[in-house]
Amino acid sequence: MARPFKQQRDPQAIPRRPKTNFTKLEVDENAPPEPTQRLHKLLAMQGMGSRRDMEEMIASGRVTINGETAKVGAGVTQYDVVRVDSRPLKLNFEPELPQVLIYHKPEGEIVSQDDPEGRASVFDKLPRIKQGKWIAIGRLDINTSGLLIFTNSGELANRFMHPRYEVEREYAVRIFGELTEGQMLTLTQGIELEDGPASFDSISPQGGEGANHWYQVIIREGRNREVRRLFEAFQLPVSRLMRVRFGPVNLPPRVKRGTMLKLEQKQVVDLLEWAGLEVPKTPLRQLNQREKDKATAVFVPKVRKQRVSALDRDPANRRQRESSAGENKQYRGKTDATRNPAAKKPVARKSENRRIRQTSDLAAAKMQHKSDRNRGRG
Repeated sequence: MARPFKQQRDPQAIPRRPKTNFTKLEVDENAPPEPTQRLHKLLAMQGMGSRRDMEEMIASGRVTINGETAKVGAGVTQYDVVRVDSRPLKLNFEPELPQVLIYHKPEGEIVSQDDPEGRASVFDKLPRIKQGKWIAIGRLDINTSGLLIFTNSGELANRFMHPRYEVEREYAVRIFGELTEGQMLTLTQGIELEDGPASFDSISPQGGEGANHWYQVIIREGRNREVRRLFEAFQLPVSRLMRVRFGPVNLPPRVKRGTMLKLEQKQVVDLLEWAGLEVPKTPLRQLNQREKDKATAVFVPKVRKQRVSALDRDPANRRQRESSAGENKQYRGKTDATRNPAAKKPVARKSENRRIRQTSDLAAAKMQHKSDRNRGRG
């Protein structure tokens, strides 16, 4: 059966919807302007770094506001489109409660995210975070242990580390030898180092055994190896260095070496008030008993990734190691001759006293066998 043709509709017969006249909203000239905030401050609140780091990033041209390159000191509103490296960024104009971690750093770990030698880093153990990134408050060298603070608030980290705030750092130091009263007085008055004068706010002996003696020192600077260099000025090497306090934060005794502790919300609020930063107006989140126990529990961090050294990053070295590893796996358990087909098998030497078998020997053997058969029949 043939398919009937579709009936063509008359376009004039189709009813049309009536046009709607939209009127533009009138702009109230007397309305107060939208509140603006400094761009570098909002970026620091996102946990992307300190305010100084954000100013440097804006000056490099990596940040745009509504498609135009941002300038240092620019202000933005909640209706502006901000992009970092061409990626849109959602800014929070209301400050949120930051996260703070306490870590008892052991010796042998570096406080850096990029190491060409591929050594173990404290950043490999940090838990994942949804907003921003972890910032280490102060550094400890690879041979120094003790208190290390992490936060996702660039403003809070800047309040701890900036030299103008002179936040106290307290250390427990073990040296090989013993200081005299005059030397301790000199250390509090000041010693000229390679990068300028340095001194302790206070130093007090804590006893010791044998040639080793402990001292408790307080300093307000964080220059590289400053505590060690002050003792080495008197030819007294430091055999053990441990940070036990940074500002108002003490290293709790229950946080053993290599373990972490997340500060509670109330403790973080106290830190913000100490730093003079704005405390979020939103009420604190109510936790159930299980969440409270988990929040106050000390935990052992797990390594999230394996460090890759500079040699492993080289493609030529990596291919050479992979090929050698494959050959070892292929020939594992095999002999040298199988590994190297060109290798010659060892040839057994013939003994000089060995008798060569002749044709007459075969004939004599046949006759002996025939005589044995005949004897058996008889």
